[in-house]
Amino acid sequence: MSAQTIIVDAILFDMDGTLIDSTPGLIKAWEQFCKDYDLGDPTKIIHDTHGRRLSDTLKDICNIQDEEKLLVEINRFEEHVIMGGPTALPGVQKLVEDLQSQHPSRWTVVTSATAFYAPRALERCGIPLPKKGIITSDDVENGKPHPDPYLAGAKKCGADPRRCLVIEDAIAGLISGRNAGSKTVAVCTSTLRATIQASDAQPDFIIDDLTRLSIGRKMEGSQGIEVTIEDM
Repeated sequence: MSAQTIIVDAILFDMDGTLIDSTPGLIKAWEQFCKDYDLGDPTKIIHDTHGRRLSDTLKDICNIQDEEKLLVEINRFEEHVIMGGPTALPGVQKLVEDLQSQHPSRWTVVTSATAFYAPRALERCGIPLPKKGIITSDDVENGKPHPDPYLAGAKKCGADPRRCLVIEDAIAGLISGRNAGSKTVAVCTSTLRATIQASDAQPDFIIDDLTRLSIGRKMEGSQGIEVTIEDM
C-alpha cells in the first residue's frame, strides 16, 4: 500500500455507491418494476445500468417515452429506494465532517438521481447537504458518462474542473469525471477492482472505500484541499 497526497480546489462526490449504500432499496424497486413491466433479472439490470440517470434507464429498459408518465415512474421508483433504507458507507461521515468544517464551499455531490430523491437520501443517511447545494440529473442535459454533470459540479464550487477531484464507484461516473478533465478516485464499493482496471475509466487512484481517503488540516491562507489517498 502507498499513500499519496495531492492538492485540489474542490472535491466532487458521486452519491449512490460512493457516499451511501442504497442497494436494498434499489433491489426492491427493480423487483417491483420487473414485475410491472415484465422484465428480466433485476440484478442484471442493476449491474448494466449502474451510474446512469434513472430517466435514461427507464426510457431504455421500460420503454417509457411519454414524459408525464416518465416523471411519475421516476418518483415511484425512487420512493421504493428510499423505503429500502439507504445507509452511509464506511469513512463517509468523518470525511464529510472534515470538509464541512474546513472547506464548506469546496465540495458538492454530483448524482444521477433526481432532485426529489437525492436530498432525502442524504438526509436519511445523516449526511448534510453541501453549502453550495448539489447537482442532480435535473440540472444537466446529458448525464454520465458525459462530462456535463462534473463540469456543473466544478462550476457550483467555483473551481476549474482540472483542479477538482472526482470520487466515484461507477464506470460511467469515472468516465464522466475524466471527460470533465478532473482527477478521479475509484472506490470499490459496488464495482470490482479488476472490472475497473479492465474498463475505459482509467482512474488516477483506486481505493477500497472512503476510509482510505483523508483531508489534511487547512493551513491559514490556503484555499486548496490537501487530500491523502491510500492507493492499493
